[in-house]
Amino acid sequence: MLLVVDIRSPDVKACSVFYEVDLGGVICDKGVQVVNQVPSPSGGRQEEMTVSRPRRGTQLLSLFTTIFVVIFLLFYALYWKHGNLIDLPDQRIGFFNFCLWDEDTSSLHCHRFSELEALGVPRVGLALARLGVYGALVFTLFIPLPLFLAWSNGNKGKWQPLVAFLAIASTLLAGGLSLFFTCVGRWITLSLLGLEFLALATAQALLILLLIAAVTLSQRAEKDESELESCYASPV
Repeated sequence: MLLVVDIRSPDVKACSVFYEVDLGGVICDKGVQVVNQVPSPSGGRQEEMTVSRPRRGTQLLSLFTTIFVVIFLLFYALYWKHGNLIDLPDQRIGFFNFCLWDEDTSSLHCHRFSELEALGVPRVGLALARLGVYGALVFTLFIPLPLFLAWSNGNKGKWQPLVAFLAIASTLLAGGLSLFFTCVGRWITLSLLGLEFLALATAQALLILLLIAAVTLSQRAEKDESELESCYASPV
């Protein structure tokens, strides 16, 4: 029996295996599926086989949907709602607004950034919190491209940019939120937080899930590469 493996390009998603069988019976490794049979020049029977792979279209759609949900949540909280995590008639606190109720004027008084130090809010910490959450949005906007490239190529190396983007975005968002609550925590209680905070918290959770999925798919791509290399065989 002569076993020949035909790999047409380094980025193939399956390998074609041709068995020439002179005496009936085809030995088939695990994961190999017979596709068709064609006559062989030697008068025997030539069977074309391809490594069966699961359909990944649903997974790709799920990943893209999750990423766009994260982008929508970040845009909602940081741009549409101007980064305000508390937006009440008597209090408005966010990454760019710090407004408290003034008893003397019976109105909402918004403090300037230069006045925050006098209130005990570290300006450097608040600036870094802004950088973190809005930087997370910027990195998240670029995630669909490395995801598409990784999915198209399918090898482990192509997943590394996606993992890096997700890790950076998740870290920036978590760090920005942590710094923000550290700076203004004395004016914030959980009951006062609105949908804006819920949107950011949900985006953070989804980014972590996407990071876990990307790492898992990267490991699976490495496994698939090793299985693809095993398709190379010597004459039996």
